[in-house]
Amino acid sequence: MLFRRNKLSVMITTVLMGSVLSGCGNDGSDGAVGATGADGAASVVTSVEFTNTPAPSSYADMVMPITSSKAIVTYADGTSEEYPLTYNVLFKNTDTIGTNEAGRLYDVNGSPLVDANGAAVIAETPDANSILTVGGTQYLVTHYEYDWILADGTDAPTRMPMSMTLTELSQDASTGALTAVGQTPVDFSSVDGLWIPCAGGPTPWNTHLGSEEDYDLYFVDSTGNVSNTTSLNAMTTEYFNSAQTANPYSYGFIPEVTVAADGSSSVVKHYSMGRATWELGRVMPDNRTVYFGDDGTNVALFMYVADTAEDLTAGSLYAAKWNQIHAVDGGAADLTWVKLGHATDAEVKAIIDAGTVFTDIFDITTPTDTPTWAADGYIEIRAGQSSSEYVRLKTGMEQAAAFLESRRYAAYLGATTEFRKMEGVAVNSQDKKAYLAMSYIQKGMKADATGPADDIQLTGDINAGGTYEIQLAGNQLDTDGNKIQSEWVGTSMYVPVGLLGEDIATDALGNTSNPDKVGNPDNLYFSDKMRTLFIGEDSGTHVNNFVWAYNVDTGKLSRILSLPSGSEATGLVVNDNVNGYAYIGSNNQHQGEWLGSLPTAVKDGLVAAAVAAYGSELNYKLEANVGYIGGIPGL
Repeated sequence: MLFRRNKLSVMITTVLMGSVLSGCGNDGSDGAVGATGADGAASVVTSVEFTNTPAPSSYADMVMPITSSKAIVTYADGTSEEYPLTYNVLFKNTDTIGTNEAGRLYDVNGSPLVDANGAAVIAETPDANSILTVGGTQYLVTHYEYDWILADGTDAPTRMPMSMTLTELSQDASTGALTAVGQTPVDFSSVDGLWIPCAGGPTPWNTHLGSEEDYDLYFVDSTGNVSNTTSLNAMTTEYFNSAQTANPYSYGFIPEVTVAADGSSSVVKHYSMGRATWELGRVMPDNRTVYFGDDGTNVALFMYVADTAEDLTAGSLYAAKWNQIHAVDGGAADLTWVKLGHATDAEVKAIIDAGTVFTDIFDITTPTDTPTWAADGYIEIRAGQSSSEYVRLKTGMEQAAAFLESRRYAAYLGATTEFRKMEGVAVNSQDKKAYLAMSYIQKGMKADATGPADDIQLTGDINAGGTYEIQLAGNQLDTDGNKIQSEWVGTSMYVPVGLLGEDIATDALGNTSNPDKVGNPDNLYFSDKMRTLFIGEDSGTHVNNFVWAYNVDTGKLSRILSLPSGSEATGLVVNDNVNGYAYIGSNNQHQGEWLGSLPTAVKDGLVAAAVAAYGSELNYKLEANVGYIGGIPGL
């Protein structure tokens, strides 16, 4: 690995916190590094590694975002420099950067939502980030995934229509410190609103690619009826103000946000990329091939190949089949690909607008209702649910099935729908590998001869999950024998040494997996220049969630950030060089959602620390950070 930067005259400048934070490290300083060579000479960087931040041992540290790591940069002449990292808060969900609070939610007309008590509905769940440079200005696109708790401390009664924000950032030329200077909500009214945007990130062509998770919105029972009407009604009543009835087939797609030079934004949903519980669409270096994380139980691994580079409005959708090699340590398999179909966004949108419902696409029955179901052409599937369904595709509905019921149709055609809690995706372009987070390795991934298919036959649960490596190649055929028009097709997958979680007996703090290993990986981002896979946790097994750095050349795993207890690490994104500075985006959400395995004394200690730091336990639960790890020079 070779890349260049000026290394002399390094400056570390303390930045004071104001009402809008330009960044705060553990000690209140920004810690950003500016590097301009005094002699003008550039130095060749050969490696970057990170030192380890210990897991927090005091309750005070356990309720704060903390890092004590350093980036060690080594040069071709054998010298190295250490750069201390700091965590910097750009803003909190409750801060007002524009007109309203950052996490404020809105209806179709752009009016702020209020709850039954008349209080503002403010999401505590900032998720994905993209830092985009447009016209020389930095902009941050941020997701707000769902509403967790109301202002009075009661649980949110239902999911709400969600939001993204577009934040204008200023960058201090001498320190690299980023400051939020303006903010607007992204308007989704042209695409019927937004539902549960989870992971996301930048495209190679400088737009933001988001996600929608459909599992809280639309389940179909054995009679073909929508079984989760509460969430669907929330879109109708809260978003559309009952002036329009929400269509479940309008949600569960990949949205793309484009930022213009004047700071405005526009949105499309890519209906031709299929509908499921999307975590993220990660674009490969060809600017055409995209891999998805599909969250839930009995889900599938999907791949989309666009017809044209940098244009996701038309393409072919595929689902993987796991051909098992071995069953231990997360298993290993060769992959083949089932083509579900080809479509344009406009074609799929027309099917939705025609009022298509599930029973227009499939007949559905039960063995009790139809004892001769197999002879009658029904196929048993498990797709998105633990129980079996018995479905039969209706004549001429192949395209509707492929793009509106993508996971069910994948199972119907013989692809593997046995994965559990599939999360983020990252790509290592130099080695032609992708990485896939499996937050839990359990349920459908275990051997089960009672299921309609048993492709994945692992020998036991790994509740702490693992991160898979996928080898990518060209000249691959789909299961019909047709060439896949991509050089970035997954051919095999397994969990590398160091990336498998380790379950343990509950320890004194309440951890149920080894805190010195990744537990329940979620967000992933790979830095080609640092040769490092960054991993953020959404752990039900760690008292504190962490962000990790895994060097793919040395296998060294380093904890580089600890998030407030009860919160999930979100918003992971890496910008290797923005005007001479590198940034690792990292947010947290739903802090104070205490782990169920906490001993009473530990929970009491955490609550006391939260009260001391935030004023009350409720304040702690209502707040969430949008921020970044700074201190690394541009690479």
